[in-house]
Amino acid sequence: MSWLLLTISIITEVLGTVALKFSNGFTDWKPSVVVFTAYILSFVLLGLALKGIELSIAYAIWAGVGTALIAVIGFFYFNEPVTALKIVSIVFPLRI
Repeated sequence: MSWLLLTISIITEVLGTVALKFSNGFTDWKPSVVVFTAYILSFVLLGLALKGIELSIAYAIWAGVGTALIAVIGFFYFNEPVTALKIVSIVFPLRI
């Protein structure tokens, strides 16, 4: 159950970060509400996941997978440039 909670926590964190892009510096209230709701839910779920997963493992996965997903969403949805540095930064930690 802890791993499911961690997975949902990652998804909500990514949702909040994407909504942050759409909030236009918190000037658009609808995505701003999504940002705060998603981040609060993400931290609550991360906290619950920590009951069954060690902090160092859970946080590393939460931060790493969330960051990689945001980068991929940036590439494909927001047409951000794909650079060698970005690819290495995403792939290298997966090899450790």
